[in-house]
Amino acid sequence: MTLTISKPKKVLLVGDGAVGSSFAFALQQMGVADELVIADLKEDHAKGDVLDLEDISAFTKRTKVRYGQYSDAKDADVVVITAGVPRKPGETRLDLVNKNVSILKSIVEPVVQSGFAGTFVVSSNPVDILTTMTQKLSGFPKNRVIGTGTSLDTARLLVELSQKFEVSIDEINAYVLGEHGDSEFVAYDEATINGIALKQVANDQKISSTDLSAIEEDVRKKGSSIIGLKGATFYGVATCLANITKAILTNQSIVLPISAPYRDSDLYIGNPAVINGNGIANVIDMPLSDTEQTQMQKSVETMQTILNDIK
Repeated sequence: MTLTISKPKKVLLVGDGAVGSSFAFALQQMGVADELVIADLKEDHAKGDVLDLEDISAFTKRTKVRYGQYSDAKDADVVVITAGVPRKPGETRLDLVNKNVSILKSIVEPVVQSGFAGTFVVSSNPVDILTTMTQKLSGFPKNRVIGTGTSLDTARLLVELSQKFEVSIDEINAYVLGEHGDSEFVAYDEATINGIALKQVANDQKISSTDLSAIEEDVRKKGSSIIGLKGATFYGVATCLANITKAILTNQSIVLPISAPYRDSDLYIGNPAVINGNGIANVIDMPLSDTEQTQMQKSVETMQTILNDIK
């Protein structure tokens, strides 16, 4: 009888700010990685975080965490990129484009040179642009580059709808699509609650289209609201990152609206996709209504214009 020893599951985290450290904490608690390596230009901060995070292993008994470099990507399964300049009050995600593209270039090149052959997962903003650029800079197959996309926005939507309709989040099937930003939209025409069209349930409960539009606007502005109150958002997106990473490491297929390749283009944008050990296993082309297809096209054109202007 031959004993098969599986390869240890390894994650390299690049960027140990609020999002990165929250991701590391969430991943540690999941206990799905054998090794988590943290790389950050602020070496002392990252090493301090390692010392703090390794205490969790007393409870999870799984993940070894240590400080490292981009070269540690050589045998990693996943490289998670959260590094970048954070959004300030009053800024849009698109205001960060050129600053964060420059930072991205300094990360992707040495990671690829290390011999990395896993999957990139990106959350730095503007996430659709930076995910597109990660694929372009790395030359990786499109399925092995993923952005968090509208997974966070969709989580916010589900919370809002759950409160408005007074049902469990598990009973709702609804997505935010398009840009993770100002041109995003809620696909209400396809949304359901317990398998019944959401708009029909809304009509039965006297919830108006104005109410639904207000929820959409609240979801769109929630990030700015959080930044205005506490300076940054991190728990939600970190949990999205951890779930994506878990799906890759465990080859457990899940559906999330992520930054995924849009049809035959090179552009990544928020769309539902199946994620597993292969990265993006399948992008789901939702049958949108005419109005929603127009909104998606507007979002795509907005992103493409930004991409064309990148220096």
